[in-house]
Amino acid sequence: MAAEDLYFMHHGLMLPKETHCQESLAFAQDFLFEDNDAIAVTYPKSGTVWMQEILPLVLNEGDLTPILTIPNWDRVPWLEEKRLQEVVDQLPSPRGLVTHFPYQFMPPSFKTSSAKVIYVMRNPKDIIVSSYYFHQMATFLEDPGTLDEFIDKFLQGRVLFGKWTNHLKSWKRAELGDRILFITYEEMVQDLPSALRRISDFLGKNLSSEVIQKIADTCSFKSMQANVMSNFSLISKDYMDPDKSPFFRKGVAGDWKKHFTAEQVARISSTIYKELEGENFTLPWTLDGAADKGLSNKMSALEI
Repeated sequence: MAAEDLYFMHHGLMLPKETHCQESLAFAQDFLFEDNDAIAVTYPKSGTVWMQEILPLVLNEGDLTPILTIPNWDRVPWLEEKRLQEVVDQLPSPRGLVTHFPYQFMPPSFKTSSAKVIYVMRNPKDIIVSSYYFHQMATFLEDPGTLDEFIDKFLQGRVLFGKWTNHLKSWKRAELGDRILFITYEEMVQDLPSALRRISDFLGKNLSSEVIQKIADTCSFKSMQANVMSNFSLISKDYMDPDKSPFFRKGVAGDWKKHFTAEQVARISSTIYKELEGENFTLPWTLDGAADKGLSNKMSALEI
């Protein structure tokens, strides 16, 4: 199917018609944030589904009921997708939401509220690999072509929600003070209980070590892979075909090393570094794969 049949453009962002429409985007703009809302912000394939598991467990102090009884897309819906309008009145307070929006697309009520944001960053090279396989299995997305072709699309921003660098810059430049927590996918892979403690403290939850460990166990790759409310097995193969690529593929950091040539790594790194030149923040990884000196010893051991 041609790209124009699958996507539409919204103020320069490419969005899939299957899950988004002008009405859903208008609903998102009119959405009224409450001060105790928590929203996880991700660029696509950066840990969104993981946060749909984590948020309700932290907000509800380890109660497993929503994780075991409500599909993830309804328990923590996307702000910009069609589904929100159908389930918004069923969301318990405090509400958990997710979004792929750059900061400038957030509704006015978000900017005047005290709602908190958890921005999950992931090494863009792993994003490319994960997104490449997702495009193969999601029938509502365009065939990605070869990996090399998809790398070029990613770097040029001809993918869902535009350039990764623009998305990251929009949220790094947002003046949200203590309303925003930046955390990395790699931190979560390396030591999920520690990452959960950071998220818990940020959301003002004084969770015990036992509850933190309970949440970590429930949010492990293996547990989520086996949970029908989280593994997308409820979705028809007409939309997601696991025979082409499983939705829960690996859940690791550094898988890009098994996919990219030295030339591809250099192309990705040089493009991203150039686009972030002059920004007042640094990345938590070096994009050539070497350990970043700014990371802790534990984090430096990651294959990123």
